[in-house]
Amino acid sequence: MEESMAFDSTTPIILALLSAMLFAMGTQFIHLGLRHGDPQTGTLVDIGATMVFYWLLAPFFMEWNYWPTGTAILFASLGLIRPFISANLAARAVYYLGPTLSSTLSSTTPLFAACFAFALLGEEPTMMIALGTGGIVAALVVQASPGGLKRNWPLWALLFPLGASIIRAGSHAATKFGLETVPSPLFASLAAYSVSFLVAMSAQQFRTTPMPNLFKNKGMWWFAAAGLFNGMAVLSMNIAFLLGKLIVVTPIVASYPFFTLLLSVAVFRRERLTPRTILAVFLVVPGVLLIALSRG
Repeated sequence: MEESMAFDSTTPIILALLSAMLFAMGTQFIHLGLRHGDPQTGTLVDIGATMVFYWLLAPFFMEWNYWPTGTAILFASLGLIRPFISANLAARAVYYLGPTLSSTLSSTTPLFAACFAFALLGEEPTMMIALGTGGIVAALVVQASPGGLKRNWPLWALLFPLGASIIRAGSHAATKFGLETVPSPLFASLAAYSVSFLVAMSAQQFRTTPMPNLFKNKGMWWFAAAGLFNGMAVLSMNIAFLLGKLIVVTPIVASYPFFTLLLSVAVFRRERLTPRTILAVFLVVPGVLLIALSRG
């Protein structure tokens, strides 16, 4: 998990795909948990389970001398804004714009990530990476937007989904930047999620309904499972950031809604195959292949 390990150029691609699939499973478990629990409690359990997962791994895979470093402050500060602020912005986006348009605009995360990669990390996209990223973004837009949207919201409401996308892209870039100094994906994940859990705990005092008994509510176990899968997803993504480029990893990870849809169709039987789904397949798969075959 550290820089001493040798990998070939395909490893970041594989890890990014694994991350997308794990995020998709986490999303499905959250959906199951929401049948029995509320979103605020689910977020707390989700983040808490992720944090516990990292702390269980820490004695075996982490160097403790990373803590008294400036990079530790960077990683911890990311936990203040993501997922807490980005999730709240996303919720506001759904409130003002509805789920369709907010999801469509959220698919711009890879584009913002490419801007950060170029401006802050000096990464330059090749034509194949640009085409592959465009294909993935187009697939997410096709999947999220059924068309025929009517504008009954203020223009400033666009700042909510775009802000959430910028925060996600910026946190990816900051993580990649920090890993160049402290090459420990586990440490980056643990520091951020430890702070995120404290933020989520603090937010509980503002809830309007009592917190349910976490051990008697069946939904809490689904949320905990989501936290485990999301924890593995973030760790896999951070390892990919360490070994590869931001412009390569981010668009592949961002394709996780596509895998969520496939799981809904093939495993959970909550959705059926539609022409829109088929079109998304024909956009995502070539997009990932173009990125994988690029030399960027």
